[in-house]
Amino acid sequence: MPINPVFNPNGSDDTGNRLIWFGETTNLMQLNDVRYSWAVSLYRQMRENFWVPEKIDITQDVTDYVNLTPEEQRAFDGILSYLTFLDSVQTCNLPHLKNSITAPEIALCIAEQISQEAMHNQSYQYIIETVIPSGRRTQVYEYWRSDYVLKERCEFIAGLYQKYVNNPTPENYFISLLADYLLEGLYFYNGFIFFYNLSSRMLMSGSADIFRMINRDELSHVRLYQKLIPEAMEVFPHSHEQIYEMFALAVEHEYKWTTHIVGDDILGITATSTEQYTKYLANTRLKAIGLDALFPEAIYKKSPYAHLERFSDTKKEANTKANFFEASVTSYVMSSSIEGWDDF
Repeated sequence: MPINPVFNPNGSDDTGNRLIWFGETTNLMQLNDVRYSWAVSLYRQMRENFWVPEKIDITQDVTDYVNLTPEEQRAFDGILSYLTFLDSVQTCNLPHLKNSITAPEIALCIAEQISQEAMHNQSYQYIIETVIPSGRRTQVYEYWRSDYVLKERCEFIAGLYQKYVNNPTPENYFISLLADYLLEGLYFYNGFIFFYNLSSRMLMSGSADIFRMINRDELSHVRLYQKLIPEAMEVFPHSHEQIYEMFALAVEHEYKWTTHIVGDDILGITATSTEQYTKYLANTRLKAIGLDALFPEAIYKKSPYAHLERFSDTKKEANTKANFFEASVTSYVMSSSIEGWDDF
């Protein structure tokens, strides 16, 4: 894959010459006249979503954590460690993909995503350092070292990214891009549901507020890849069978990890509902990029956690106005004024 030059004096900023990949722009950020206007709108939305984790009060969670069951504490620790890994590898991997993007407006969105992923890791650290007892914090950060299922999970995800870094072919670029979509659109959400489940029982509400904000950011990332993947399908070598295989394997790994760390030990979550939810998400993400459902059974056409979706509502309206995972980004605009943060 060609690396986009820092400055290309022989390029043209005419919108007709702008391509997401293999274009010939100067690489100057001229955003008054763009080919992909949706990218500018999405970038503005991502910027409007700016928030600071330390503005969210999680002091009550310190007491709540002590009162969690041993199974809930284990799940809390393990999921935090897993989510830290996800955003860490995104922060590391995204620049590799961005380096080959030749439409400045798209590169702008990727740059903002990198910033948000780094801030999410700041959020996880804020929770760990505030809520988790000091003697357990290192264990949370390094949970993957002692838990073989999590280590296998991390190695699988990172391996898809590393394949492109080691061998930057167009075929491997597409695999890495699709792996990004799977991470943003599938891997976070069983973890989010765990925290919303606790919040629905009046536990760890401050942490749930933080995950609500992260959830909203991730939704904007999902929207970005829902635009990029169909474009990439027109440019890069691939097959629909390859896409379905990657989705099927992602569902398998996500189900294995979630049932391992949560299982049937948490009130309101079961292995059955985990399977239904993960396959429902996979179907939703495939539909969004113009492909058929991988799991056509009726049970996988709806979310088993619809009752928890109201906890992802950043406007505190007690319920979402639409299915959260299918809603448009603009449904979740918040004020960027500092005073507004105190309302969460």
